[in-house]
Amino acid sequence: MPESPLRILVWNEGVHEELAEPQHIGEIYPEGMHGAIAAGLRKHLPEAEVATATLSDVEHGLTEERLARTDVLLWWGHRAHDDVGEEIVDRVHRHVLAGMGLLVLHSGHFAKVFQRLMGTTCSLAWRNRGERELVWTVNPSHPIAEGIPNPLIVPEQEMYGEFFDVPEPESLIFISSFAGGEVFRSGLTYSRGHGRIFYFSPGDQDYPVYHQAEIQRVLANGVRWAARPGHGREAPAVSNPAHGWFDESHAGAGAPPGNS
Repeated sequence: MPESPLRILVWNEGVHEELAEPQHIGEIYPEGMHGAIAAGLRKHLPEAEVATATLSDVEHGLTEERLARTDVLLWWGHRAHDDVGEEIVDRVHRHVLAGMGLLVLHSGHFAKVFQRLMGTTCSLAWRNRGERELVWTVNPSHPIAEGIPNPLIVPEQEMYGEFFDVPEPESLIFISSFAGGEVFRSGLTYSRGHGRIFYFSPGDQDYPVYHQAEIQRVLANGVRWAARPGHGREAPAVSNPAHGWFDESHAGAGAPPGNS
């Protein structure tokens, strides 16, 4: 029986596009940032089902039914973090713990759901002067780094710098350096419950970063890594096994020859 295609949902608050801030955003992202991200994923993952949603959709496009059929959710937010309803945050959080993959992009570090999953402020240093960013691979054996040049050059980008207030990652894959001298842990992975999380910082409303082939490849690699399509959607739960359950359920199994 053929495997089901990966089901990917690209979420973008869409506020910059609606307000035309910056004025040239319609020129660099005519289909919105979510449209550019989705297009890149379709190029690298042609068998996947890729959909998009925004803040203005009913229930922000993140209904229970939609999330239940999503293997990996990509999240871009910036201006409207506080406008995301708490019920929706609870829902996304629950699905991540139950096994849905989550890619948090750029200023999504301040998303309510990411802060809840991290348990920290997720604060950082920033400066927006269109500086060159060099994304250095520091974990080349990780599957997310496969096929990515070292360094990956982003000609213009908002600077993110340390200290980045997040927990120690399970894997540190990328570190960025900027023309102003700052460095930043720009590619991090975590596990929460049954879910896998990848934070990746390059990508801003002012610059056409999501059109870069190398950035698109990173996101596609991240989706492959975060997806757990064969895993049931159930969060870890308390159990209370009876004493001796293992011996009773394995009675006679694996006994050495000659023993009875």
